[in-house]
Amino acid sequence: MNYADYKRFDMLNGTGIRHSLFVSGCRHYCKGCWNAVAWNFEFGSPYTKETEDRIIDDLNMKQISGFSLLGGEPFEHPITLTRLLKRIEKECDNKNVWCWTGFTFEEILLDSEKRAMLRHLHVLIDGKFELDKKDLRLKFRGSSNQRIIDVQKSIENGQVIPYLP
Repeated sequence: MNYADYKRFDMLNGTGIRHSLFVSGCRHYCKGCWNAVAWNFEFGSPYTKETEDRIIDDLNMKQISGFSLLGGEPFEHPITLTRLLKRIEKECDNKNVWCWTGFTFEEILLDSEKRAMLRHLHVLIDGKFELDKKDLRLKFRGSSNQRIIDVQKSIENGQVIPYLP
């Protein structure tokens, strides 16, 4: 897996002060995507053990409230990212994880590897970006079709439960 960028002290992609990983590779090809350069799976830098260790170390800063996964498409790399998310749960105290995806929550549930990754997320912004539904007034999403989902409550209840920031 490659990653397009790693932003420390990000206050745009989720609540609080976070660190954000932008993975490379996406097959959704949404018209009007703000990060189309990250569609290419070879773009950016190789994701290594050193990269992962740095993320874990950075997340252990007391002022950091969580971690965000963006892309590209994070669910193109469920095995690698599930390993990272498990480390965050084990090695980082009380950090929430947000993820942006072009897949819907329901599509993710149909794939065992993606579903395994989903189980380690707190908030999911799902759905492809749709240019005709673009709305700059929306918080944490680019188009009105996208949902902000409380993942753990949704899994527990067997239906999508909105996250209310």
